[in-house]
Amino acid sequence: MPTLRIDIGESPAEPLAAAAEFYTVDLPEVLDDCDIHSQHDVVIVFTPAPHEHRGWRLAAIQQLARDMAPRRVNALGSNDPDAIAAALVWLDRAAGVTGQVFDLDSAGAGSVV
Repeated sequence: MPTLRIDIGESPAEPLAAAAEFYTVDLPEVLDDCDIHSQHDVVIVFTPAPHEHRGWRLAAIQQLARDMAPRRVNALGSNDPDAIAAALVWLDRAAGVTGQVFDLDSAGAGSVV
């Protein structure tokens, strides 16, 4: 199944304000895009944010994954194009992964021990 990538722009630094903006501004657009591309898995790309944002992002992605099943919904937190591209390839191959938020950097995962 093809993957629909949705990029979310900069959000407020305060987690509560960022969550409010996501739910009022970004989420309606995400849902419209998902309705148009109803057969696609979804990856939402957020800009990097401090760990205080993880809770609301994870809750939003988990609920979207439940609502859109059997489509998969995941999120990436990064502004590194190479890291995003690598994560998209990995997610395409990881058929059981849904409802997750992955904060990325350009360091890579490292070797498997």
